[in-house]
Amino acid sequence: MKTKEIFNLIKFNEEFLEAWTGNQPEKLISYYTKDAYYQDPAIPMGLKGHNQIFPYFKKLLAYNPDWIWKIVETYPTPKGCVVKWKATIPIGSKVIVEYGMDIVEYKDGKISRNEVYFDRTNLVETTKLYIKKIGKDKKNK
Repeated sequence: MKTKEIFNLIKFNEEFLEAWTGNQPEKLISYYTKDAYYQDPAIPMGLKGHNQIFPYFKKLLAYNPDWIWKIVETYPTPKGCVVKWKATIPIGSKVIVEYGMDIVEYKDGKISRNEVYFDRTNLVETTKLYIKKIGKDKKNK
């Protein structure tokens, strides 16, 4: 891959990761081909096409409007790249930081495959504790 292609790849991925912040599912889905495949630890069987992916993104981003995603490293592959990322995720009064990697493939300037991998143990546990705390706070009112 030529230097200019790598630069364009990194720029595209930076813009794409920015679309994960701020509860903008319409903007986020615009980075994907109509027949894209998306998979993450919460949906290991994956989703295919805008009709399946968009409702998931809409719900996921609504729950996490303030999380922030940044690229740590990009590794070009023959069909796209592997992106190592850092996510800063506010959950109540806590902020957790997660690192993970995506396998990303492109077709016609858009993402045709996106597989997300990270250990979500800390995210799930912190979220459970927050939900439990909210429940206790409501009972005490």
